[in-house]
Amino acid sequence: MTSSTNRQADESGVRVERRGPFAIWMLDRPDRMNALSRATVRRLGELAREAASMSDVRAIVLTGAGDRAFCAGADLKERQGMDEEDVRDFLGLYRAAFDAIARCPKPVVAAINGVAFGGGLELALACDLRIMAADARVGLTEVSLAIIPGAGGTQRLTRLLGEAKAKELILLARRLSADEALALGVVGKVAPEGESVLDAALAWVEPLAEAAPIAVSAALDAIDAAFDLSLDAGLLHERRCYERTLASADRLEALAAFHGKRKPVYRGC
Repeated sequence: MTSSTNRQADESGVRVERRGPFAIWMLDRPDRMNALSRATVRRLGELAREAASMSDVRAIVLTGAGDRAFCAGADLKERQGMDEEDVRDFLGLYRAAFDAIARCPKPVVAAINGVAFGGGLELALACDLRIMAADARVGLTEVSLAIIPGAGGTQRLTRLLGEAKAKELILLARRLSADEALALGVVGKVAPEGESVLDAALAWVEPLAEAAPIAVSAALDAIDAAFDLSLDAGLLHERRCYERTLASADRLEALAAFHGKRKPVYRGC
């Protein structure tokens, strides 16, 4: 797979790379355990919104620089200088950026290369898929700092695991090993020990390189809506999402390829 890098030489602390059809967003503040500053969160939101128009990107992998941390959460050094109103504004910035990631029409995969505590795990929970390094640890640990998860963690973890387990993990500020996170369903895969979690993530989502983009986007839309809609409304929404695939040239290409006993070539139209 070819690789190219576009280094963002600014204050955001996010590095953008490309590997073939996959975009890589790397939190690049290893000296701060890849903590989330205002500039970092703002940039992540911008990238998520920009991704919608990038027809040559089939999926996005979000990871951290180094091997110590995916993201240690909020930048507490920056947070120390904030008053209450500043914190409220920052929570709004979190909401906008993480919602943009959650609603991105491209699949977003969190490759958790090290610790992901507090806002770091909340960021991973906003992604569609999660893979974890064998020695990484995750947890919503905010109550140990006299606050609560404020970037969607109470909502996304509860939807993922159910009320009882979410209460246990959040109220006790539990820190989970990779095996525990996999067993509970917080992550979908653990990278083999000694293997780069970024490489493992790219291999895991390799099928998306040749998948039909409109179908993938429509499936994401239909699945995400299931959290908010009644069954009847959800089935109606699913039908609308199906209609987007029905009108696509890729659907006709799939039928032609099946008939011709060849591999389909999807172009996202």
